Amino acid sequence: MTQPAFRRARSTEAKQARETAILDAARELLRARGVRDVSLGDIAAEVGMHKSALLRYFETREQIFLELTAEGWREWSAALRADLAARATAGPAEVAGAFAATLAARPVFCDLLAQAPLNLERNVSLEAVRAFKLLTLHEVALIGEELGRLLGLDEAQVLDTMATATGMAGALWQIASPGPRLRELYTGDPRLAHAVVEVEPRLHRVLTALLTGLRTP
Repeated sequence: MTQPAFRRARSTEAKQARETAILDAARELLRARGVRDVSLGDIAAEVGMHKSALLRYFETREQIFLELTAEGWREWSAALRADLAARATAGPAEVAGAFAATLAARPVFCDLLAQAPLNLERNVSLEAVRAFKLLTLHEVALIGEELGRLLGLDEAQVLDTMATATGMAGALWQIASPGPRLRELYTGDPRLAHAVVEVEPRLHRVLTALLTGLRTP
């Protein structure tokens, strides 16, 4: 439901509250529609603002989504590290399973992962990109500590694992979410059955193979 129109924020606290309201609205729209089908006007309407007023708080639609991608990185990293930290020992399949389960449980984050390098990072300021990249590097380093402890991976191997996991999660989510018409086509023709994928099991298999290979001398 569209909320009453906001008055312009006059204090730091009011501005932060406005930004939070915009992010909350965008997050809910993404859950319902996906990144490609949510416009800046949709977000503005959801919070009861004119689109031009919303641009006082975020420079572009893409900046809003990049903020949510950063939020997703923090949340996913915390969940994955908690899972891995609870394991005294774990092999490639178990670690891959933790990656796959925590990513598949976050469809909006997977959608954003696919869009970040293609669109989001290209339509914001360089400072916004810098802040986002530094945040992701920090979370990768934290996850890398657990990968080093459990599997003995070095820095280069951690980066390869993270790039594969997040890149595949974003791509697989796009494939697994083709929309009603394409899904009907794929499920209605046995020759196209391969086009219907499930994110978690496919990601689990790919990451198990990768991590097994990285541990092979």
